[in-house]
Amino acid sequence: MGEPDVKRLKTDDEPEYELIYWPGLPGRGEFVRLLFEEAGVPYTDHAQVPDQAVAQVLALTDAKNTGDASNPPIFAVPALRHGAVLLNQTPNILLYLAPKLGLSPPPTETAFYHLHQASLTILDGFCNEVHETHHPIAVSLFYEDQKAEAKRRSKAFIEERAPKYLAYVQRLLDAKTSGEGPWIHGNSLTYVDLVLFQETKCIDGTLFAFPKTMAQLKSSGKYDGVFALYDAVKERPKIKAYLASERHQKYADGIWRHYPELEATMEAEVTVKE
Repeated sequence: MGEPDVKRLKTDDEPEYELIYWPGLPGRGEFVRLLFEEAGVPYTDHAQVPDQAVAQVLALTDAKNTGDASNPPIFAVPALRHGAVLLNQTPNILLYLAPKLGLSPPPTETAFYHLHQASLTILDGFCNEVHETHHPIAVSLFYEDQKAEAKRRSKAFIEERAPKYLAYVQRLLDAKTSGEGPWIHGNSLTYVDLVLFQETKCIDGTLFAFPKTMAQLKSSGKYDGVFALYDAVKERPKIKAYLASERHQKYADGIWRHYPELEATMEAEVTVKE
């Protein structure tokens, strides 16, 4: 699984993979991109053409869209189109793609579902909860309209939630199922290692959003395996090339945002609870 099975890669006679997501930010679409990039599979990222991407997103999520004969309507993007198949919900898309791209065991093995549960937990902690630090009241409100609540939510994330989730990932890496090397399951990279990296890379995004917090947690030495995995994924040849390319979306007003004031209380009153 460390190098995707060539037999599972897209061939010329297979339907094209299409990612439909908002342009101008990595967001949840980045989890899907990383799988394609690591597997070396051709795909169309509609976010690379902003006007086209916005039109597609709005059409798919329109309240009048009732789907088609094969696919029910979707609620939000990212969305994956693969031939006649249309899917949304990031964990659902990853679950569909991982075995096809050789980045997970087959669905007939229990380990496939163990990886899925790890992926869901990582996405909860370093994607959903990070987003809620700057939008704790409503996504329809601007950050400036909920700054007081965002500071309280961020304080809880810094003190409690980030250490708790990092500790869980470290437990995954210390488990017997992790095998040798830096990977979460077995002896080779799986899609969950890519999901963890995308903390926006779940770790990367959280490093961007809460640099002081993550530096303090890293320096504690309690999560060395987690940060070693992050470094290992970042240095994989195809991922490294992708991160240096123009295809890689930069951070903006998406899930992972850096507001220095959300960490301003750390030195005065917030101590990360480890």
